[in-house]
Amino acid sequence: MTPAQPVAEPATQSKSQRAYHWIKQRIAEQEFTPGYRLVLGSIAGDLDMSVVPVREAIRQLEAEGLVTFERNVGAHVSMVDDSQYRDSMQALSIMEGAATALAARRLDASDLRRAREINERMITRLDDFDPRAFTALNQEFHGILFARCANARLLDLVNAEWNRLGHLRDSTFSFVPGRAHESVREHEQIVALIEQDAPLGDIENTARRHRSATLDAYLVHEHPDESLGLPAL
Repeated sequence: MTPAQPVAEPATQSKSQRAYHWIKQRIAEQEFTPGYRLVLGSIAGDLDMSVVPVREAIRQLEAEGLVTFERNVGAHVSMVDDSQYRDSMQALSIMEGAATALAARRLDASDLRRAREINERMITRLDDFDPRAFTALNQEFHGILFARCANARLLDLVNAEWNRLGHLRDSTFSFVPGRAHESVREHEQIVALIEQDAPLGDIENTARRHRSATLDAYLVHEHPDESLGLPAL
């Protein structure tokens, strides 16, 4: 294994956090694929640190579901199955819907303008479709809408679930590219509701249905014999 390149993180970051971000980045970029064995000593050597902070980083990643640790076996990148993806999407639809509603009254004209600009960029990518680039823009769009949520704990949960989804599926739009056209139209509906000071319940429900529709489209594509969707509010 080649020596690790310096991680562009704040100088005040602890060693365990440096190790955490270094490992997590490689999982996200699929350099460390599902099932990949994480040898703590080798990682520690690459990062020029002891095994202790690497072990702490592994525990944090395990708590997020990205890493699995088994006694007498060690740590490896978690395997992926549809039930994990389904659970994450269901959880995210509820939490992100709530975070978007809680942030709605705190968003200003410049926030909504930025969201629309990103959605326009997504629209321009529909003809020459790149699922990964589209997904990155999609995350940026939603990030603007829930970033001003005053509930810090809820924000942490939403961001953690987005990160988990990045590991479970590189891009859902790779499986259901047709969903992308519906998605950008729904984005405009969410922005318009926020702009109109619509009831927060309407904003939350619309944001939640938007997320659940992506899950439903994926399940119909992958499991056409199943009729699984999110429970009604």
